[in-house]
Amino acid sequence: MKTPVHLWIIAIISLGWNGIGGYDYLMSRLEIPSYMAMLTDAQTAFLEAAPLWFEATWAIGVWFSVLGSILLFFRSRLARTCFGFSLLGLIPTTVFNYAIASPSAAEIWGDSAPLFAALIFVILVLLYLYARAMTRRGVLR
Repeated sequence: MKTPVHLWIIAIISLGWNGIGGYDYLMSRLEIPSYMAMLTDAQTAFLEAAPLWFEATWAIGVWFSVLGSILLFFRSRLARTCFGFSLLGLIPTTVFNYAIASPSAAEIWGDSAPLFAALIFVILVLLYLYARAMTRRGVLR
């Protein structure tokens, strides 16, 4: 089956989008001074106080999304699985950010933080559904 052009477009856009998440994860976890300088003291304290399980689910959410995007380029049906695992990482991370952490991510990052979190969730669900549809059509093997 010929690869539809939209697959390449989605793969490029999703890798760019998820690459930003990977960049943010690496810069903050490696505590790169120039990156950390952009954060407020409260934001830095929020990240430093996060429990280990949060770190793990954040990593799962970010890196499985990046891998899913890469697998789209290879037309691999495993992209769907990766986006699914990413959702499994995103959900507990979001619950921690907005329901468990005190102060919450909304209090630390501002009123737009929950909207951005919702956008991340919607995009990830759409990527999962797209990969599932492309697998069903035989585009991803």
